[in-house]
Amino acid sequence: MSTLTGPKRRIVVGMSGGVDSSVAAWLLKQQGHEVIGLFMKNWEDDDDDEYCSTRQDLLDATSVADVIGIDIEAVNFSAEYKDRVFAEFLREYSAGRTPNPDVLCNAEIKFKAFLDHAMRLGAERIATGHYARVRERQGRFELLKAFDGSKDQSYFLHRLNQAQLSRTLFPLGEMPKTEVRRLAAQIGLHNAAKKDSTGICFIGERPFREFLNRYLPTEPGPIKTDQGRIVGQHVGLAFYTLGQRKGIGIGGIRGLQSDAGTSEPWFAARKDLSTNTLYVVQGHEHPWLLSEDLRADSASWIAGAPPPAGPYAAKTRYRQADAACLLAHNGAQPDQFALHFQTPQWAVTPGQSAVVYDGEVCLGGGLIAA
Repeated sequence: MSTLTGPKRRIVVGMSGGVDSSVAAWLLKQQGHEVIGLFMKNWEDDDDDEYCSTRQDLLDATSVADVIGIDIEAVNFSAEYKDRVFAEFLREYSAGRTPNPDVLCNAEIKFKAFLDHAMRLGAERIATGHYARVRERQGRFELLKAFDGSKDQSYFLHRLNQAQLSRTLFPLGEMPKTEVRRLAAQIGLHNAAKKDSTGICFIGERPFREFLNRYLPTEPGPIKTDQGRIVGQHVGLAFYTLGQRKGIGIGGIRGLQSDAGTSEPWFAARKDLSTNTLYVVQGHEHPWLLSEDLRADSASWIAGAPPPAGPYAAKTRYRQADAACLLAHNGAQPDQFALHFQTPQWAVTPGQSAVVYDGEVCLGGGLIAA
């Protein structure tokens, strides 16, 4: 378990109102530490509508703090979030890529703005309910996968640096989720069975295209097959992601078949920004959906320096098994690297993160460029 032994410390715990951060705070309190809860409000636009749960989450976090006997403070980081995370999110979508704002939120808000605020409160460490582990070896800090592989969140934390990791605890790193919920029920936390949050924090469960449409202009253009046949019109390249099957808008067209005459499902496969064209293909294993190589930029390495070139494993999306690969660096561009996979990867998507692992150690990663 990523916790502290020895002297008792002042630890500020990021509390979201969910069961994970609640149990993390309780575990630290049980160890005798001085625990302070901090609820982060990161989004203000329409936070009172049916999709945004900020108000209820704060009530849940406050209730938990009362049960376990700790103080809790609410802090508003919405300005920082809009500037550091949401603006980048929109820039990436405008450029035809598909960003992962949760990765940026962790690096810029939860482990930067939140960490800075906690230090001002006199904290010696911060803690969150993430499923991951930190290990110190020879004066360096490593980010490790959680013991519960089905919940491991190291993918979302790969941009953290040595200074951030040195001050961070992940109390749930060695616990299965089932044990976390069992503990929460045993303690008497009312959120023991609360559903895990899904989706992007500022979008929640709302229809994604409807949300994006508020901030990005629609620029309709042709949808073409890999043979160049026009089969429909898209509403704007920003509103589609590679590998997307539902919501393309051509599946219901009567008699629409591939150029080979089959009726397999259609998938978004390529975007051509120069002609504002969305290309679609049929079949999950179409060659356009499979990639043996990728190039990434904006590299961030947890050790502070790139790992040696050679064999590793990597993920190109969160819900994916590690895939064996070879890492190569671009000598002319230190923030770039390339990965060559033994087995072709499906729907490698520009804007998403390619995260590199050496066994259980997360080394870092970068943004997929091509």
